Amino acid sequence: MRGFRTTKYTLFFCCYIFWVSSSVLIAVGVYAKIAKEKDVVDTLTVDPALLLILIGLSMFILTFFGCVGALRNAPCLLKTFLGILAVIVLLQIAAAVLGFTFSDRVILRTEMLMMKAIVRYREDLDLENAIDFIQKKFQCCGVQAFTDWSHNVYFNCSDSNPSLEACGVPFSCCHRHNQSVLDTMCGHAVQLLPAPFASSSVSTSGCLEQILRWSSHNLMLVGGLGGAVLLLEVCMISLAALQVSRIQKVLRQRNQRASPGGRRQSLWYPAVNPFPDE
Repeated sequence: MRGFRTTKYTLFFCCYIFWVSSSVLIAVGVYAKIAKEKDVVDTLTVDPALLLILIGLSMFILTFFGCVGALRNAPCLLKTFLGILAVIVLLQIAAAVLGFTFSDRVILRTEMLMMKAIVRYREDLDLENAIDFIQKKFQCCGVQAFTDWSHNVYFNCSDSNPSLEACGVPFSCCHRHNQSVLDTMCGHAVQLLPAPFASSSVSTSGCLEQILRWSSHNLMLVGGLGGAVLLLEVCMISLAALQVSRIQKVLRQRNQRASPGGRRQSLWYPAVNPFPDE
């Protein structure tokens, strides 16, 4: 009896944590969408707000099944939760294998998405903040080099570009030397300079290279986080399967003891309803 309660409430607690986290993701994503300009056309591949809402909704629905199924001892909901989570785990494993096998294609696809994000810089506030964060964090600029910013209409390096930022790069590419006042024009006209001269004021290496280098240097950390998430998902699958098995066992025992004309037990039990050991 104690083992069943431990399984039940451990599963509920794990699902509840993810359920609350998914609610926060949805709230942040919705707030970001509302704060944007309404005439901005968003796409899932380069819009962090849409991505947060999609991930949050998926987690919310899945963990709702787990929470209610665990608390109410509902085999139908627990089986749904178990099945969806098992499919997600298999997809994650398949994605990892395919990503390792076709790493060149993955890198090429990532480069295309990053270049698309650079083109849409300044059109999406969330995307702009995400790119600035990455360039500050990894001390990089552009995808392959700082001159990639010429693909953006504001930073395009051409004589016909009337923008004040023409031939420049965003301030997040600049080296920071404990400045008390942020100089947003620190990357002005640096695309006109050769890379050795430009490197004195801005980062000239591309973000794709820096991210790949960071990943290779922190392979144990990345692998450990991925393994921890996978292990947690497998544990939740095991707990759900164990609870379903226990509920079905109790139902069989009660239905066998019931009279032939008696009413079968419901699949929905109150959260405090005790389960007998035998």
